[in-house]
Amino acid sequence: MPTGSMLHYFWLSLGMGALSLLTPCVFPMVPITVSFFASHSSRTRSGAVRVAALYGLGIMFTFVALGMFLAVVFGASGINKLASNPWVNLAITGVFLAFALSLLGVFFLQLPPSLMNRLNRATTEKQEGSILGIMLMGLTFSLTSFTCTAPFVGTLLVLASQGNWRWPLVGMVGFSFVFALPFFLLALVPQFMSQMPRAGGWMNSVKVVMGFLEIAAAMKFLSNADLIWHWNIFTRTTVLCIWTGCLLMIVAYLLGWFRFDHDTELGAVSGPRVVFSLLVLAAAIWLANGLTGHSLGDLDAFLPPAEVDAASHAEVAAASTEAPWILNDLQTGLAQAKTEGRPVFIDFTGYTCTNCRWMEQNIFSKPKIKGDMNRFVKVRLYTDGDGEVYSKQQDYEDKTFGTVALPLYALLDSNGNTIDTSAGVTRDVSAFSTFLAKAK
Repeated sequence: MPTGSMLHYFWLSLGMGALSLLTPCVFPMVPITVSFFASHSSRTRSGAVRVAALYGLGIMFTFVALGMFLAVVFGASGINKLASNPWVNLAITGVFLAFALSLLGVFFLQLPPSLMNRLNRATTEKQEGSILGIMLMGLTFSLTSFTCTAPFVGTLLVLASQGNWRWPLVGMVGFSFVFALPFFLLALVPQFMSQMPRAGGWMNSVKVVMGFLEIAAAMKFLSNADLIWHWNIFTRTTVLCIWTGCLLMIVAYLLGWFRFDHDTELGAVSGPRVVFSLLVLAAAIWLANGLTGHSLGDLDAFLPPAEVDAASHAEVAAASTEAPWILNDLQTGLAQAKTEGRPVFIDFTGYTCTNCRWMEQNIFSKPKIKGDMNRFVKVRLYTDGDGEVYSKQQDYEDKTFGTVALPLYALLDSNGNTIDTSAGVTRDVSAFSTFLAKAK
C-alpha cells in the first residue's frame, strides 16, 4: 500500500478523532473525568502523569483492540468482503440512521445499565491509583461515549477494509490518540474544569447538527448496497440531493426556523450561529453545483460513479475518442489483445471502493492519461459484487498478484504476461503516465 495513501488515511483518522470530541456523548465526560481524578490525585508530578497516562491508554486500548480484532478475525480479504457485503452496508445504514434519530431526539440510545454498573463498580472498588482501576475507567469512558463515536469508528474501519491489517491499526491508533489526549490533560490538571463551558442548551444544537450529518453519512452505505444489487435508486444525483437537503436543514435549524421538543428557547440568533449557518449554506451550494455535472474533487470518491449505466451497471459510457472498457470478462480482453497485438490494462476495482472512484475522477479523466490508455485493451474487473464471477475475479487478483487491495492496476503484454502493477492511489499524473509507459 503506497505510503502516501496510508498517510492520508492516518490524517483522516486524526481528524475523525478530533470531530468525535465535539459530540454530546463526550462533553459530559469532562466533569466526570475531573471529579474522578480529583479524588484519585497523586501527590507527585510523576504520579499524576502516570495516572493520567494509564487513563489515556485505557481509552486507546479499547479502540485499538476493536480495530485489530476485526483485522485478525477477518483479514484483508475478509474485511474487504465484509465491507462490500450489501447486507452489511444496509446494517451500517440502519445503525447510522438509528444514531441520527437518537441525536434528533426521537428516542434515546444507551448501553445496558447492568453493563455500565458493573464497569463502574469494578472501577471504584479497585485500590486508589491502581493500574487496572484507572484503565477500567478509560474503558468505561470509551463505552459510555460509544453512541457518538461509533459512526466515526465504523467509517474508519470500512475505509480500512480497502487495505490490509495495518490499516485498522493505524486508523484506531490515530483516532484514539486524538480522542484520549484532552482527557489525559484533564486528568493531569483537574482545576481546568472551572474554565470549561458548561453543558447546556447549546449541546442540543450540536446533537441536531450531528444527527443531520449522520443521515447524510448513511447515504454512502445505502448507495453501496444499491451499486452491488443494481437498484439504480440511490445514484450520484439522489445522494447529492439528500446531502444538500441535510445541509439546508442544518441552516434552517441554526437560524431558528424550526425547533425540536428537547430544545431550549433560542431567543435571538447569535453571531456564531449566523456565521456557521453561512458556512453550511456555502457547502450546500457547492454540493448542488455537483448536480450539474461539475467535479467535487475528493468528495467524488464517496459518491456513486456518474458513468455507470442506469439500466444494468454493466456498461460504462465512454467518449468517442476513448477506447471502450471490457467489463468483468478478462478472457475476451486477452483474446482481443493477442489478435490486435496490444498490451492489456486491468483495473481491479469495486463498487464500494472510494479510492477507485477517486482515481477514475481525478487521474483517468486527465487528457494525458486518456491518450496513454487508448493504446491498451482496457479490462475492468469488479471484485466486490454479489455473485460467483466477482469472487473468481478477486481470487485471480489474489493468486496472480498477491493482494486483494483496491484499486490495483496491472499491465500485461499481448500474450498475457505481467509487465508491472500499481496499487492504491497516486496524485501524481506524471508518475501514473510513467507506469503506463512501461507497456510498449
